[in-house]
Amino acid sequence: MDDLLAEFLTECSESLAELDLAVVRLERTPDDRTTLSLIFRLVHTIKGTCGFLGLPRLEKVAHASETVLDKLRTGSLSVSADGIGLILAALDRIRLIVDTINRIEAEPEGNDADLIAQLNALAEGRMPEAAVVAAPKADAPGPAISPAAIPMPETTLALERPPTIAPPPSAPAPGVPAGTAAVTAAPDHAPDNAVARGQTIRVSVDVLETLMTLVSELVLTRNQFLQQLRSSGSAELTGPVQRLSHLTTELQEGVMKTRMQPIGNVWNMLPRQVRDLAHDLGKRVDLVMFGADTELDRQVLELIKDPLTHMIRNSADHGLEGPDERIRAGKPATGTITLSARHEGGHVVIEIEDDGRGIDVRKIAEKAVSRGLVTPAQIEAMSDTDIRAFIFQPGFSTAAAITSVSGRGVGMDVVRTNIEQIGGLIELHSVLGQGSRFLIKIPLTLAIVSALIVGAAGERFAIPQSSVIEVVSPEANAATRIETIDGASVLRLREHLLPLIRLGALLKLPEKCFHDDGQPIRKTDTVAVIGVGNAKLGLIVDGVFDTEEIVVKPVANVLRNIPLFGGNTILEDGAVIMILDPTGIARHAGLDGARKDETRATQDEDPSQTGRIDMLLVKAGIGAPKALPLSLISRLETFAAERLERTGDRIVAQYRGDLMPIVALDGTIDLADRLSQTGAKAAYPVLVFENGGKPVGLLVDEILDVVNTEARIELGTDSEGKLGVAVIADKATDIVDVAFWLTRASGNWFKNAVEKSHRPRLLLVDDSSFFRQLVAPSLAAAGYDVTVADSAEKALALRDAGRSFEAIVSDIEMPGMDGFCFAREIRGGGRWADLPLVALTGSNVVQEARSAGFTDTIRKFERDTLLLSLEQCLSHRIAA
Repeated sequence: MDDLLAEFLTECSESLAELDLAVVRLERTPDDRTTLSLIFRLVHTIKGTCGFLGLPRLEKVAHASETVLDKLRTGSLSVSADGIGLILAALDRIRLIVDTINRIEAEPEGNDADLIAQLNALAEGRMPEAAVVAAPKADAPGPAISPAAIPMPETTLALERPPTIAPPPSAPAPGVPAGTAAVTAAPDHAPDNAVARGQTIRVSVDVLETLMTLVSELVLTRNQFLQQLRSSGSAELTGPVQRLSHLTTELQEGVMKTRMQPIGNVWNMLPRQVRDLAHDLGKRVDLVMFGADTELDRQVLELIKDPLTHMIRNSADHGLEGPDERIRAGKPATGTITLSARHEGGHVVIEIEDDGRGIDVRKIAEKAVSRGLVTPAQIEAMSDTDIRAFIFQPGFSTAAAITSVSGRGVGMDVVRTNIEQIGGLIELHSVLGQGSRFLIKIPLTLAIVSALIVGAAGERFAIPQSSVIEVVSPEANAATRIETIDGASVLRLREHLLPLIRLGALLKLPEKCFHDDGQPIRKTDTVAVIGVGNAKLGLIVDGVFDTEEIVVKPVANVLRNIPLFGGNTILEDGAVIMILDPTGIARHAGLDGARKDETRATQDEDPSQTGRIDMLLVKAGIGAPKALPLSLISRLETFAAERLERTGDRIVAQYRGDLMPIVALDGTIDLADRLSQTGAKAAYPVLVFENGGKPVGLLVDEILDVVNTEARIELGTDSEGKLGVAVIADKATDIVDVAFWLTRASGNWFKNAVEKSHRPRLLLVDDSSFFRQLVAPSLAAAGYDVTVADSAEKALALRDAGRSFEAIVSDIEMPGMDGFCFAREIRGGGRWADLPLVALTGSNVVQEARSAGFTDTIRKFERDTLLLSLEQCLSHRIAA
């Protein structure tokens, strides 16, 4: 294909994606002159280039479209639903022709006279005979198809680029007719000049893939150099190799960025699809999107595009009721689908939520029994979560009729399979009559991942660390122990029973007693607890070696049909090892996301709604054990004493291409002296925290356990570094003030959240003493002047007393006046009516919180997200 033509087709495809969004936005805001000018300019560019390249059919359609747009731009015509529908049909025809040129390098044969005649009639102010012209099928690019005239729905477009903070809610939007898709957002109009947007060049994907492959090989070579350096101890090579390591890491990150794309590139097609689907179904749909700027690997982006589209269509078809049904149920006639994305560790979390009818567990149970998937007795013993998970079974559907959208029982099983194939998971939460929420968690990239290296039968294997929940060493008489129930081995882990699989036996490896060098193999049963979707299981291994950043290589063809492996990699010492596929292991064991993850001694509840939280118990110095929220910790590492270096009065360690400051949780003043006394062969557990990619380490003596417990502090304390004392696992336990220790390790660690030159006044409202004492120090360390209130009533008393603040952070679940009532009271008027108001909650109440007046909703313990939200709240307030 000619280079000039290829360049045009690429630009044309990008323009068409932008045009779909812009036209849908224009339908909702017909007075938006900026959007109208953008649409006209893009179509004009397509038309002009077509004439230059000799593409007459494409030029004629674009020219007729341009004529209509020019009339709209000059005010000779008014924006109408019929006109928008006709413009969208013209764009579909242009897209069809462009796609065909991409395939056959020539324009397809066909006659667009009907479409052009309707466009010309509209431009002349005459109502065309058919208001909508459907695009012909891709495999039959022939004459235009002109169905009967149907009024096109009114549509709005909203792309909120989080963490963009929405303004306080205003008066409700006027009613719109059935068949409407409203996509709510505050779109940003890009500047016209290319310089303002940033200069870009086009690079072939093949070139980027080759670069990624070369960088991957470089990472492996770097790892081997580091391994040899540690073995030889050569002082002369230490500096150059460390410099090589830093440069390799920077190069790796740079190349990875070239592969990263905003998820909005996939979302761009959804507003148009929702609009058309709402029209076909006769529904009113409000599509709200958050996090369009969230970036992930191009390869991952391509793999989730189809599953994401299918789930949005399912929400519109299965999830949302029609206007009449919603009104009878006491709901607004317009249904809402919320699509959001955010970074969470090394993953991207995507949530798809609707406020529709929810999933009827009774209907699913009846269908499962009728299909012979389970017996009536088994259904009676299953929880609602288990029953809802049947929708992921192949061919399963409860739809009353088969439509062009759904009802054939295909889709959700494929969605789950595709997501799990890239190392992701999907969870389903639903309340009958209130709606459903799907949570998808996928890795940022498939090229380089963090892995746990384990041993079995004298061999080493890698487990993606994203699937590893924890590693435990069972003991016969301890709370964590291996038991036998009905002839099957299970792991009793904190009131949970997990199925166990011995890795060596699973892979049918012969037991080895000696290494190849003749040294005996020392075996100590260690259990890696891995999670796959809603399932958990214990994988018994002979030992754990290390955690490494590994380069994922595809599985060889001879092993491709073995579902237990997801690839292979090369370690620092040059050994080639297999990467285990947790999904394949779970399915081999008869577990998958459709089954209960574990057997509980107590009822399965949402810890965030029962006041419970996972706490990491550690030993540090003398006295009581210490506890801190597990969710705040990025990683658990073990550092040999030789890796800890002294610089001035600080201890640091080289960690993933960065220098990580480390402080001892026991308050040791001179950590260097302590290290010299314990010897170079000692190893220390280190809790790694990260803020904006900057790590800080907290050194402890021993990691004891992870306990799910009530978040209640029994006794306060004035001791530095402690929030108070709580009873955890029947022992008095010190609750660690994490912010104190992180600030002590690195005084400027929180500076990226708020400029220290100004301390914004912040009101924190929470009835829980534990949460107040946990959140307030973190906010203060981030540069806020924090005032605390233990109830909404006391907070309002501060308002009435004339106190002023620049933002408010409030809990939702509070006795007396809850967070929703508090927000409505604030928005009702008074001196705080326009303040940013951020909700802290453990449950999914985004829509209800926004309706009440909250600016943003953050899950508890997501400190980084809270700081970023507050920063954006304040920046928006200053800009306003």
